[in-house]
Amino acid sequence: MSDRTKLWIAGKMRELMKESPIDKIRITDICKTAEIERSTFYYHFKDKYDLVAWIFFHSVKGINLLSIAEAAQHMEQIKKDILFYRRAYADTSQNSLWEYMFSYFYNEYTRIAKEKTRDEILEPSISFSIRLYCYGATNMAREWILSQENVPAETIVRMMFSSMSPELQRIYFSNQI
Repeated sequence: MSDRTKLWIAGKMRELMKESPIDKIRITDICKTAEIERSTFYYHFKDKYDLVAWIFFHSVKGINLLSIAEAAQHMEQIKKDILFYRRAYADTSQNSLWEYMFSYFYNEYTRIAKEKTRDEILEPSISFSIRLYCYGATNMAREWILSQENVPAETIVRMMFSSMSPELQRIYFSNQI
């Protein structure tokens, strides 16, 4: 039941973001559009930025972050809903989608590296490389979404993967080399 409610609220937020940027949307607007009480909203999300982040996380759930095809397919989905993502990424407030994205990707790439290296604690150089890669990839994805250029998603993903340090490429793609 909880996911159905979240999906309902998320759909209404998407509708609102077709008309207005996120900073112009109030919780009252979301509740009115979704026909829910404020308490219902706050039961599921801490604020509108948490809701937008949930929409993003819900869309990437289950994607293999080390697959060019899956990452490119996800970015193509983003292009189909470009107005929502442009408005979400254009927001640079304290709880911006960029911050949620960076945190998500950093945590996921760290988790994957720990699994592949079988280390509980990663070497500082590996953690630094993951952080650097995630900063760059997250910013480049944001730039791609906000730009009017029509660079294919697969090209962007290939460029991102090729920008990984050799150390990370060995960890993540050792079975493919």
